[in-house]
Amino acid sequence: MTESRGLLYACRLDGRGGGAPVGWPGIKAEAAREEGLTWLHLDYSESATRRWLLEESGLDPIVAEALLADETRPRVVPSGDGLLVILRGVNLNPGADPEDMVSIRLWIERGRVISFRRHRLMAVEDLKEALDRGTGPTNAGEFLVALCSALVARVGGVLEELHDALDGLEEEALSADTQDLRPKLANLRRQAIALRRYLAPQREALSRLLSERVPWLEEAERARFREIADRTTRYVEDLDSARDRAAVTQEELASRLAEAMNQKMYVVALVAAIFLPLGLLTGLLGINVGGIPGAELNEAFLLVCLLLVALAALLLWALRRRNWL
Repeated sequence: MTESRGLLYACRLDGRGGGAPVGWPGIKAEAAREEGLTWLHLDYSESATRRWLLEESGLDPIVAEALLADETRPRVVPSGDGLLVILRGVNLNPGADPEDMVSIRLWIERGRVISFRRHRLMAVEDLKEALDRGTGPTNAGEFLVALCSALVARVGGVLEELHDALDGLEEEALSADTQDLRPKLANLRRQAIALRRYLAPQREALSRLLSERVPWLEEAERARFREIADRTTRYVEDLDSARDRAAVTQEELASRLAEAMNQKMYVVALVAAIFLPLGLLTGLLGINVGGIPGAELNEAFLLVCLLLVALAALLLWALRRRNWL
């Protein structure tokens, strides 16, 4: 479909799992139709989309402003017989970090779904493919369930990769160079914190869908939302676990680094304990004043060397006797 006025996708659901594409001339934007469901998917960063939403969509201005807000957090807000739903999905676009979660904003009522995004979201692509195959949603409630289920499924895949990476780092921490592992662990902790930042409020938003009494949301769909909310809760707990595991591993690495540093300082202290008396003795013999013992004796240098060796041996013996070496 040719994109125009910020329109990315538009179709009329046939109520049997499929949908027929429609364009702007066929869209009655001023009001939702009595039967069936129309889905409009738009890019909210386009000025034409913003103008249409504020002037032609027929939505409450407060709802329209919320849909166009620059910064959003997951939430569900009822308005009349419709729902304002703002959710987040993992960013699986090429070159992007999954924890930079993509926002999708929706207005859902019985006969119309309007969704907005800036970056491509795989969960939306899943819905499009399902409609093309004839296995997509048939009404507004199923549409919301299908979208939320796709969002949560993508999160599950990212969390599996996060835990696998953490398992590998924990195994490497037993033998690998700790200097290389510390930035990797810090990156995993950052990913877990960033994902939890949006998943925690998304869990609350999905839980709230269970209590919203909109006429187009059936009990069967509420039961599926309960399962989706439970899965999201489990994912948040998994993120907490991953964050704690990374923190514990980082503490272990820090402890190993501190132990290695202490060992090095211990060796330095032992060397200093041995050579400090020797340095003091040679320093005394090297001062340029009269009265240096052995100054006129040819064998004095050899005797001093033997004395230094004997003194070093005596110090080593004393250190070993005290178990310091």
